[in-house]
Amino acid sequence: MKFDEDTLNTFLKTPLMLEEGENLCTYSRFALLRPDPQELAAKLCIPGKGFELNADGQPLKILRKNMTTLAQTWSVLSFSNLIPTSHTSDVTLDSAKLVYGIIMKMDMNLGYLISHQISLIAQYDTSRLGFLVLIIALCKARGVQSDSRSLESLSPTINLAYIKKNCWNLDDPTVTFRGPRKARGKRSEAPTTSAPPETSTPSSSTALVPSSNLVIPPTSTQIPLPTPIATGPSNFIFTP
Repeated sequence: MKFDEDTLNTFLKTPLMLEEGENLCTYSRFALLRPDPQELAAKLCIPGKGFELNADGQPLKILRKNMTTLAQTWSVLSFSNLIPTSHTSDVTLDSAKLVYGIIMKMDMNLGYLISHQISLIAQYDTSRLGFLVLIIALCKARGVQSDSRSLESLSPTINLAYIKKNCWNLDDPTVTFRGPRKARGKRSEAPTTSAPPETSTPSSSTALVPSSNLVIPPTSTQIPLPTPIATGPSNFIFTP
């Protein structure tokens, strides 16, 4: 079974988009550079936070709790669809570059990203598994019979409720939610049940997203939350 970049891009219907005169997509060229960590942190982190440094003073990782709501959402989705990992409490410099590229809407060679990750998983002695649904779908497309009873939902849908519960950073000034606020303390603590008073029409200083309870104060650098994308077996395809 082939899982090279051309095969995956054809199967996922994510054709490679190249600028005139270039042989690499925008993100591939960006990934080869050594971007300014301050530039990445400014886009991915809440005010006053940035990269954790190693012993040599070089940027090592960003703690997830220091990331904006938008960056946390895209990091969770990338952990499920592009760079499978069970370690989700922080993002490395390479992962931060990927999330930055997604937020900045850079054209990506999705087939290469996934093919490279599958190769890494196969080469190293590890119990980590990734792209299970994608691999099964590729096998079925080649006529391989599978026992449907072996399939199960691997992760919840990344929708507004999931984002509010798992990705919302209360210190993120660009995103707020109407209704009860999640607890800041330990998980065992009861969440706050008080809610701000509702008004019949939104204030002129906020923009209410239709059909949701999400309120995003307008700013010149604001990037809207991504459309909820399911990561269950029937919705494994992700197109940045």
